[in-house]
Amino acid sequence: MKLFYIILIFLLCNCSFDNKTGIWKNENNPSKNKDQSVFKDFEKITFVNEIFNKTIQLKRNFKFNLDEPVTSDYWKDYFYGKNNNTENFKYSDLNKIIFKSKKLTRNKTNNYLLFEKNNLIVSDLKGNIIVYSINNKSIIAKFNFYKKKYKKINKILSLIVENNVIYITDNIGYIYAYNYNKNQILWAKNYKKPFRSNLKLHNNKIIASNQNNDLLILEKLNGNLVKLIPSEETVIKNLFINNLCLSKNQILFLNTYGSLYSINKDDYELNWFLNLNKSSNLNYTNLFYGSEIVSHDSKIFISSNENFYIIDSKTGFIITKKNFSLISRPVINRKNVFLISKNNFLISMDINSGRINYSYDIGRKIANFINSKKNEIKIKTLLIVNNGIFIFLKNSYVIKLNIKGEIKELIKLPSKLQSHPIFIDNYLLYLDKRNKLFLIN
Repeated sequence: MKLFYIILIFLLCNCSFDNKTGIWKNENNPSKNKDQSVFKDFEKITFVNEIFNKTIQLKRNFKFNLDEPVTSDYWKDYFYGKNNNTENFKYSDLNKIIFKSKKLTRNKTNNYLLFEKNNLIVSDLKGNIIVYSINNKSIIAKFNFYKKKYKKINKILSLIVENNVIYITDNIGYIYAYNYNKNQILWAKNYKKPFRSNLKLHNNKIIASNQNNDLLILEKLNGNLVKLIPSEETVIKNLFINNLCLSKNQILFLNTYGSLYSINKDDYELNWFLNLNKSSNLNYTNLFYGSEIVSHDSKIFISSNENFYIIDSKTGFIITKKNFSLISRPVINRKNVFLISKNNFLISMDINSGRINYSYDIGRKIANFINSKKNEIKIKTLLIVNNGIFIFLKNSYVIKLNIKGEIKELIKLPSKLQSHPIFIDNYLLYLDKRNKLFLIN
């Protein structure tokens, strides 16, 4: 009899919950993924807080006030804006393929896209910068800076664009400026240490960071160093990439040690700094995993290994601290922040009071919507679109919810997502796994 129950439990635990929609079929299914994180057990023993996993229902008469949806014709920064926040994007929402390009490159591409003047910009691991014209439906520029001695090295590039000029840093130590209209290198510098951050532009300066957690202020005209600001260096290089964000009068810098720095934009002097790597074993070998910084008005929104913070940008004082961390950067709209925790809870919070408006288990929401049992999902990103919430899954499903967190529709994109999606001129753009550009209305 005991054997019968053991077999029954085994079968129930391994059965497929949903064979119709395919919503649960993830590319990164742990049961099939041999490259599971080597830090799995490490995470278990270092978490000291009880992880938030509470469902909180939205009050019946609650109303969200959002900014009006906007039609954007650019995406010049990896994280859209200087403050790393996105907007309430307009989208036609017909979900029809308007255009599909040929393969842009044979090589693995960067996860982030740029868009300027009807041109899509992307890079690949061979160091190619590819500019694709939406109007011409063709590649109008393809450039590779690197000589043969770097041929066998995978080039990890970070890009930002302004007025036809792409500024690029790499994991070799180079920074250079490339005018894609003229197909011309304007200047190039080798700083010897690999760069490791997104890029920001402010007036006539480029702001970047390297793998030693130095913050570099560089001349946009020639790449010359204006100032180098050192910070804590970690002995072990982790997966977190240094992150930069600009607010009204600050450069915000989060390094791989888990320290958040506020630097004055004008004189580059330190305003304050705060360490968010709140481990009981704080030392230079600690691994930090956080989300990108988002700045909004006078507040900073950021996640560490264990916690989500709202911080006063003037003083560095922690206004709100919650016992969950994030999958990706949050989205702030007016007085509310929308985010997804690492245990896949969709959460809306009031940014002034820190009160949680609602908290829903996304997997449970999907299961209820399709009348299935709950299974694992892998989330790529969240965006506010047409006054609602779009959650993009790694298996290329999109969960469309109203702003109150109720699912309206589940759709599957026509091809598997490679890049993060962007919204341009009421269209959805992304690169698929075959490096083909999809334009969907």
